[in-house]
Amino acid sequence: MIIWKNTPKNYGLVSIFMHWISALTVFSLFGVGLYMVSLSYYDPLYQTLPFWHKSIGLSLLTLTLARLVWKAFNPAPKPLPTHSKTITMLALFGHYSLYLLMLMTMFSGYLISTADGRPISFFGWFDIPALITGIAKQEDFAGLVHFCLAWTLVILAVSHGLAAIKHHVIDKDQTLKRMLTSKQHK
Repeated sequence: MIIWKNTPKNYGLVSIFMHWISALTVFSLFGVGLYMVSLSYYDPLYQTLPFWHKSIGLSLLTLTLARLVWKAFNPAPKPLPTHSKTITMLALFGHYSLYLLMLMTMFSGYLISTADGRPISFFGWFDIPALITGIAKQEDFAGLVHFCLAWTLVILAVSHGLAAIKHHVIDKDQTLKRMLTSKQHK
């Protein structure tokens, strides 16, 4: 039976969907961001890729905020009994670090994009106003912070994925399976 909400033993379909869409989006934005910094002014993608990067980044912000609200009203399953308190605490720290890094990376991206006082177009549908401007070297400083945070986020996300694989392959527990399917697990 498919479950929509989290239970004490399993993640629901909503949590699973938001998790994997977030992961795919983070890695996609990272790859596009690395590619964007190599473009010259005359490259046809010089204007196009930043537009999509910003719009999709704002979509990820919306999804991240929705995930946090969902998490507040729909708690994650209890830790598996095979996990030590140390592993449970490390996992909790890792999860909250991922959320914090996503939010900080998106905020620094906002500061880059609005440094000149222009709003950010959200898919051409409406504009997000520039509320914070006029900071000395705002675009350069926010760009450096954005770059460092994005790398940290991706490294932590890869570590998170490797830990899940370790739980599946070495520990042979349900950690990874709980995030792959919303069907009931033992």
